[in-house]
Amino acid sequence: MASATLRRRLHHGDVDGRKYERYDASDSDTLSEPLLGSSEPLLGNSSTDNHSRDGYNEERTLEDIWEEERKRQQVHWTLIFSQLIAQWAQWIAKVVFGSGSLFGRFLFLPSFGQTGAGGRLLPPPLSMLQEERLRNIKRRIEIPFDGSRMEHQDALRQLWRLAYPQRELPPLKSELWKEMGWQGTDPSTDFRGGGYISLENLIFFAKTYPESFQRLLHKQDGTRAEWEYPFAVAGINISFMLAQMLDLQSGKPSTVAGIRFMAFLEEDEMAFDNLYCIAFQMMDAQWLAKRASYMEFNDVLKSTRAQLERELALDDVSSIRDLPAFNLLYK
Repeated sequence: MASATLRRRLHHGDVDGRKYERYDASDSDTLSEPLLGSSEPLLGNSSTDNHSRDGYNEERTLEDIWEEERKRQQVHWTLIFSQLIAQWAQWIAKVVFGSGSLFGRFLFLPSFGQTGAGGRLLPPPLSMLQEERLRNIKRRIEIPFDGSRMEHQDALRQLWRLAYPQRELPPLKSELWKEMGWQGTDPSTDFRGGGYISLENLIFFAKTYPESFQRLLHKQDGTRAEWEYPFAVAGINISFMLAQMLDLQSGKPSTVAGIRFMAFLEEDEMAFDNLYCIAFQMMDAQWLAKRASYMEFNDVLKSTRAQLERELALDDVSSIRDLPAFNLLYK
C-alpha cells in the first residue's frame, strides 16, 4: 500500500435507529494526514528485529509457554461460550414467542388460548359484548367508499375542516386535495381496498389526537425526505394493514395480535381506531429512523406491522394505553 493511498468516505445507513458505516478505497485521491498518525512501518523487516525475537524465544521458560497456552485456551472457550449464550437467547426468544412451539404452549399461550390444527391459536370464548363489537368492526370493514353517497362526501368535507380549520373548503374534486396526501384531484379514487373505515380512522385521529394528526400531516417531526409519503394514502394503507394483522376478516381472530385485540375490545369500543392512531405514529417514527423515501414506504409499513405485533405480544399489556408506542401520541 506504499504507492496507493486511501480516501476515507463515511456512509450512513440508519436502520431502526442504528447507524452503519463503510469505507471506500480510492487510489487517485490523497490524504491530508496519515491514517494511523505515524509513518513508521507496522512490521519490522531488519535482521535486528529477527535477532531480538530469537533472544526473546530463548529467554522464555516452559512455565511461560504453558501460561500463554492456558490464556489462549481461556480466551478461546470464553468466545465459544459467549456465542452459545447468544444462540440460546435467540432460541429461547423463539420458543417463548413462537406460537407453535412446545414450550410456547406452556409459557406463552395460556393468556391467549390453546393451539389447534396447523399450529393456529384457538381463541378463548368471546363475551356477548366482544361478539357485538367484533360484528360492528367487520361491518365497518366491509363498507366500500362510495363517492356518490352524501354521507361519504360529508365525511371527506369533515376531514378537510379538521385538517385545515382556517382554510376554505374546496370542491370534492380539486388540486388542493393533493396537499393532504391524496394522489389525485379526486380522493374517492384512492380508497380501493381501504374502504370507508379508513376515512373514519383519519377523522377519529384528527379529533382524538389533534396535535399528533397535525404534526404528521405537516411532517413537523425529524429530518424529512425530499420525497415524502403521502399522508392520506398512507392512512388508507395503515387501515388495510391493521385489518389483516388483527385477522378481522376471519370468523374469529386466531393470531396472537388478533386475540390480544379482542381483549382490548372488551374495554374499548374504539380499540381499532385507537390502535390505528398508534400505528400511524409508529409508522412515521420508523420512517424517520430509517431515513426512508417514497419508494421505501412498503418496507416501512412491514416494519411497523412487525413492531406492533411485538408490542401486542408483551405479557404486561392489558389495554391500548399499555402499549409502549402509545406514549408517542400527542393529544
